[in-house]
Amino acid sequence: MPEGKNEFISVVIPTFREESNIAKVLRGVKKQLNNYNYEIIVVDDVRGKDRTASIAKEMGARVLYDNVGKGAALIKGLRNAKGDVIIAMDADLSHEPKELRLLIDAIEIGYDICTGSRFIIGGGSEDIPMLRVLGNKLFVFLVNVLFGANYTDMCYGYRSFRKGVPQKLGLSEKGFGIETEINIKAIKKHMRIVEVPSTEKRRAAGEGKLKTFSDGWVILSTIVKNAV
Repeated sequence: MPEGKNEFISVVIPTFREESNIAKVLRGVKKQLNNYNYEIIVVDDVRGKDRTASIAKEMGARVLYDNVGKGAALIKGLRNAKGDVIIAMDADLSHEPKELRLLIDAIEIGYDICTGSRFIIGGGSEDIPMLRVLGNKLFVFLVNVLFGANYTDMCYGYRSFRKGVPQKLGLSEKGFGIETEINIKAIKKHMRIVEVPSTEKRRAAGEGKLKTFSDGWVILSTIVKNAV
């Protein structure tokens, strides 16, 4: 084990038709974690029917399979992760691997969850249209008011967890409501949470999976469901 890097790191990456991006993502992750012991878990949606899983295996990732949605895939990956620090990230190159160390550091200094934010000083996005900005602000406002939180970003999936935290959250969202569910349940369970600046890059290749209106409704439903 490298000197001074005693934590075992798990990186969980849900995928759906990301064969054009996954190799670059994995290379970036490996470069940033070269001084750590780590595992990379790719949870691939079998409905994609492309080479994402085979490429990930060739590059040394542990591959699991799902056929439900992003939330279900992420939950499966988190449950199977063995790390002292567990990181969730997307497979489309929108999340910068160079930010991994900041997410790790936050857990090392005592936080239970560290989440990237595009809307604090130092963060930003190259790939979020105004309609989604407004929707995100609405969801942030609702969660902060209803649950006494202080979030600045609600629908961003780049984050880290202390070992055991994902299980304590009792997650169940199967789709794009998963990030919101994590944020709400972390507050309800009085976990130590910090946001750090993150810069969202443009998707490198392929089409985004988020559907503004239908998935926006899912996120709103997640907020309402957890408020009652």
